[in-house]
Amino acid sequence: MYDFIIIGGGIVGMSTAMQLLGRFPGKKLLLLEKESGPAQHQTGHNSGVIHAGVYYTPGSLKAKFCLEGNRATKAFCDENGIRYDECGKLLVATNELEMERMKALWERTAANGLERHWLEAGELREREPNITGLGGVFVPSSGIVSYREVTAAMARKVVEAGGEIRYSTAVTALSERADAVVASTDRGEFSARHLITCSGLMADRIVRMLGVEPQFRICPFRGEYYLLPSQHNQIVKHLIYPIPDPSMPFLGVHLTRMIDGTVTVGPNAVLAWKREGYRKSDFSLGDTLATLGYPGILKVLRTNLKPGLVELKNSLFKGGYLKLVQKYCPSIDKADLTPYPAGVRAQAVSRDGKLVDDFLFVRTARSINVCNAPSPAATSALPIGRYIVDEAAKQFDLR
Repeated sequence: MYDFIIIGGGIVGMSTAMQLLGRFPGKKLLLLEKESGPAQHQTGHNSGVIHAGVYYTPGSLKAKFCLEGNRATKAFCDENGIRYDECGKLLVATNELEMERMKALWERTAANGLERHWLEAGELREREPNITGLGGVFVPSSGIVSYREVTAAMARKVVEAGGEIRYSTAVTALSERADAVVASTDRGEFSARHLITCSGLMADRIVRMLGVEPQFRICPFRGEYYLLPSQHNQIVKHLIYPIPDPSMPFLGVHLTRMIDGTVTVGPNAVLAWKREGYRKSDFSLGDTLATLGYPGILKVLRTNLKPGLVELKNSLFKGGYLKLVQKYCPSIDKADLTPYPAGVRAQAVSRDGKLVDDFLFVRTARSINVCNAPSPAATSALPIGRYIVDEAAKQFDLR
């Protein structure tokens, strides 16, 4: 009998396991992950940005966790010899409408407690000669890192603290009893007094295994990236982001300096026809029916029909995607957009058709389930893990 079973070997699950053992040494903990190693899904398929907290509603968990996570991630990297680059982020306005939206972001960054600098067109051009815009906001605390490396370091700490990790072990059923939770897997049954799940793209299905009908459904959005050729590795010095449209749920296509020295372009956001469908050709009939059979997701698709069709067109044809980039970086051409692995974002959608914008937790007597951990979850993984441990200590009366 374990004290804790944690389901999910992404950065949130691993952070939670590490901090749980740090706070309650001696507890018997088992982490289950269906893949052959950590960080195989959202954690390992993102742009590697250490976000500063520019966009998030002041006072929200996203804003709080991101600000704390930015500092905590860098400190963890320093302590564990993980390379990162605090290169800073530039938000670039390319027309008058975006300049107005940028002013609103300027106020939001102040409310979120961020250091930032307003750049006029000339200052922007001096800082980034290959970027064109009417103005920009520079946020110096943003950076880049490999979250795969961060998660692997957390996994090592879990094992060093006495925790057990079982990879290639898929959970097939859960049973909550009066005194324990039993996890049935393709490699046997495991029992624990308490359960914490950080299962990302499978969050709603895990909750349903516990006998709870979730009031949300995970909608998978594939984010497609391109890689610039090596001759463009010095095209920008910072992370370059467009000014987002506040009516849209995603941030838009940006230029990201990666920790390996390359530069990527992306992502867009298109509906994935498979929960873990990283290729355009990936398709699951069951996943598709589950997505399109949910009233809330259908409402989201209807509400965002026009921008959704534009995203789909840009996914199929590079020309539209290229125009989004050339708005602020005109020197890039179509031949520069070379293949790069996509990511899939797990977006929780409520039954009434709202994209769940903040962190969402579902609890039972013996479990805490992380059901929506939106961007910037990777940046925020350390404070999220600490929050989950605090909640577990209260809910389960841990000593």
